[in-house]
Amino acid sequence: MKPIKLILALSSFMLLAGCAGITFLTVETREPAQVTLPSDVLSIAIVNNVVTQPDDVGHTIQPIGHSTSEKAKASCDSIAIFYTEALAQFLEEEDYFHEVHYVTEGLRKDNDFFSEEPLTPDGMNEIRRTTGAQAVVSLDKLILETHIRENFRQQGYSYGEMTGRIQSLIRVYLPTLEGKIPAVHYTDSLKWEGFDIQDERAYAELMLPSREEAMKQLAVRAAEKMTYVFAPHWEMQDRWYYTLPSSLMREGEAYAKTADWLHAIEKWEAFYNRSSKKIDRAKAANNIALAYEMLDEMQQSYEWATRANELFIESTAPNSLERRRSLLYKDEIARRLNTLNQINMNEM
Repeated sequence: MKPIKLILALSSFMLLAGCAGITFLTVETREPAQVTLPSDVLSIAIVNNVVTQPDDVGHTIQPIGHSTSEKAKASCDSIAIFYTEALAQFLEEEDYFHEVHYVTEGLRKDNDFFSEEPLTPDGMNEIRRTTGAQAVVSLDKLILETHIRENFRQQGYSYGEMTGRIQSLIRVYLPTLEGKIPAVHYTDSLKWEGFDIQDERAYAELMLPSREEAMKQLAVRAAEKMTYVFAPHWEMQDRWYYTLPSSLMREGEAYAKTADWLHAIEKWEAFYNRSSKKIDRAKAANNIALAYEMLDEMQQSYEWATRANELFIESTAPNSLERRRSLLYKDEIARRLNTLNQINMNEM
């Protein structure tokens, strides 16, 4: 994998009412893939290895005034294609693998929806040979459900709720795993509320999607979640720094607002060394930990976060918000420090 530098992007500053003395900001953190593939796997192939779900499986409707649901029908045709095609596109956009190949033709030629047929070694090697991929990511199971409950009827259209559910199983096939095949199970659901208008002769502010559209949304959402399983990704997180009526702390804050973290550290550390109050030293240490995190200096960030937590323990009550917040931040930096090591090892 080509190296990807760990970068934190400052996106916004937000002062929150009721939190005097604290400025919150939002950052992006680089998170590792959940499934770690060997470092020499530079290209993958995405394949669809499921049988299309029968129309009469997994769908119900509970009419107005009924206490039980009735079976319904919906076409799942092409939903597996939406899933695998979206997964291939999302992984390609992450720019983590050198190549992402998408096999357009489904592999299963039978009609036995209720059985799984994992790829055989010969099947895997044939895909690798034809695509040039080093690993095969295969959708081996896909079950979809849509359940509608009608609440009332108005002008000929029912108003109700729809719940959609998806279950999928993706396996990663590699010739070097010696029979150990990573399997990723995924279960999720979405809910909608509104009028069930499918004839295009009316419009309402709240409308239920068709069952087919609901299943497409579930499939694309699942593909996005699976992207995070196989490739490092960015996540938004909240951070904060403390403000105090001190010239050095205010100067550090001014530098922080322009993302000049080196000068912010200089001012905050000067205040830390001069202050005699442990609570003030704790707040300065927290700010310095944040600044080092923004500079990707995670070891130094952890050391200052630990120092801040120890000072908060010495200067605040056991159940104080500052102490709890400081411990959470120290633990988060420890997690990110470990995450950084994972990413660096995976991308060498």
